[in-house]
Amino acid sequence: MPLFEVAILEETTSDERNDGFLEKLVFGPKAIIAKDAEHAKIIAVMELGDAKVNKARVKVLVRFFG
Repeated sequence: MPLFEVAILEETTSDERNDGFLEKLVFGPKAIIAKDAEHAKIIAVMELGDAKVNKARVKVLVRFFG
């Protein structure tokens, strides 16, 4: 199975952007072995678990590693 590098960012609200805040890294970057990029995303979100994150504002970034 291929190796992927996955990170999860929480995007800012418009008020936070106006105050100068940037996106927040909430997971990773972490190496994950998965069948494909979509499965790597699912594994990362499952590992995120019950973290205090607004899941409607998360962005999952996946990069094929090798």
